[in-house]
Amino acid sequence: MKLRYPLFIFMVLLMLSACGNENKNTAAPEKEQPETETAGVDEELENAKAMFEPLGEMPVPADNEMTDEKVELGKTLYFDPRLSGNNKLSCMTCHAPGAGYGDGLETFFGFEGAQGSRNSPTIINSGYYPEYFWDGRAGSLEEQALGPIQSEVEMNQDIDELVIELNGVPTYVEQFNTVFNDPISANNIAKAIAAFERTIVISDTAFDRYLQGQEDAISADAQEGMKLFAGKASCITCHAGPMLSDYSYHNLGMTGDEGRYEVTKNEEDKGKFRTTGLRGVAHTAPFMHDGSFATLEDVVNYYNDGGGDHVNKSDLINPLGLTDKEVQQLVAFMESLSGELPEVETPEIP
Repeated sequence: MKLRYPLFIFMVLLMLSACGNENKNTAAPEKEQPETETAGVDEELENAKAMFEPLGEMPVPADNEMTDEKVELGKTLYFDPRLSGNNKLSCMTCHAPGAGYGDGLETFFGFEGAQGSRNSPTIINSGYYPEYFWDGRAGSLEEQALGPIQSEVEMNQDIDELVIELNGVPTYVEQFNTVFNDPISANNIAKAIAAFERTIVISDTAFDRYLQGQEDAISADAQEGMKLFAGKASCITCHAGPMLSDYSYHNLGMTGDEGRYEVTKNEEDKGKFRTTGLRGVAHTAPFMHDGSFATLEDVVNYYNDGGGDHVNKSDLINPLGLTDKEVQQLVAFMESLSGELPEVETPEIP
């Protein structure tokens, strides 16, 4: 009987010790350390994003200041069929607001149904280019404005006759005197049209909002497309800078048109065409200088396959090895560059 109580006490102590060990083993684990601020950041995406920049302010020549009155005059001239030799065609015919400020055709139809050999380029953001037309033959937007008017296959209007015709319209006489303090002239016609064209701008796109820090402005596919654009697909080699254009000329392997060579007569310029800026691009189908591609997917697939077989093809044009998914992601990124078309109210023609 003397051993009973010490044994009982020993058993109790043993059980308490076991419970204590169990409590230690089941104690809540220590809290995980918070993730660092850089954890989860897609460095490739951030590096790609840093390669782009906003469009910036429209450059305006010192001798062609923008005023509301001048823009309104230029818009009226832009829509006026008097600018063509048969009074049937206007600038708007080939550069219509509802067609992405192009005409939606592979190549244009001009004076009396003449078939053009090139696609009508959009005037969206055209004021940012240093040179104009697919081959760069005009050095200013003002010079470009008069080109189609005088072209036999486009509007076929003698510029001196146009000045005489517009001088017969009292409203135009008054407007030119007000805007320029000067009579109607070819130079002032060009300045007015160019001033209007400089107002056709796309700069507020989903892409631009993304650059400004709105992370959900573009889709996950578009973000992957941005990485491809700046990386694997190498699009940014030529489509760089504020306009997403290097303002240069390249041969993409397409045959049938001598391109820049017709202006410079330099052999190395055969088949070269101006790099198109990409803001608003989804509105401007069909694509390329000859309008041969109906969709952006067609364009990407052409580059993915390594372009055409022109003897003067640029060394930059090589097969890209993009998967079908990557092609779609690249298209998604370009669609994010496109924004909304500027709306223009049709003016009353005097």
